[in-house]
Amino acid sequence: MVCPRCIDAVRHLLEQAGYRPTQVTLGQAQLDHTTPADPAVLAPILHEAGFEVLMGRADQLTEQIKGALGEYLEHLRTARMPLTTSAFLTERFAATYSHLSKVFSRTANLTIEKYLIRLKIERVKEMLSYGEMTLSEIADQMRYSSGQHLSNQFRQVTGRSVSEFRRDLMPKRMSLDQLA
Repeated sequence: MVCPRCIDAVRHLLEQAGYRPTQVTLGQAQLDHTTPADPAVLAPILHEAGFEVLMGRADQLTEQIKGALGEYLEHLRTARMPLTTSAFLTERFAATYSHLSKVFSRTANLTIEKYLIRLKIERVKEMLSYGEMTLSEIADQMRYSSGQHLSNQFRQVTGRSVSEFRRDLMPKRMSLDQLA
């Protein structure tokens, strides 16, 4: 789960299935102990809504790291002197970065760094879709060394240039404006 709507959706699905969630947070749901969780029942319900049940500690830690990396993007954007990714995660999980990195790579099948790059590019796409900032402003806000570095990374991840992405947005943005 990566957003408040996901948390609400999971809480609602659990309640519909007859469970009483005591706490639902990013990547984790705790249920009232009076009704034991049955993964065979829960998994299909959650899977149908686009979620999955993670039973192993490594899977749970990986999901928690993903949630923390989402928070790290906001930290990058707002902190005057942002922590490095490794310092942020080490502080958050009270574990070595080496351990976190190994667990994440093994369960997610990609490195923390590559996952963070994907997250950053998704955030860049969102910022581009608003059409309110230049590429240089976005690069500054996302802590890229330059607009060119962001542009190169954008192409590597998406397979297209920032200009192509913006061009593809134009008809969508115009049609939304025409509806108003």
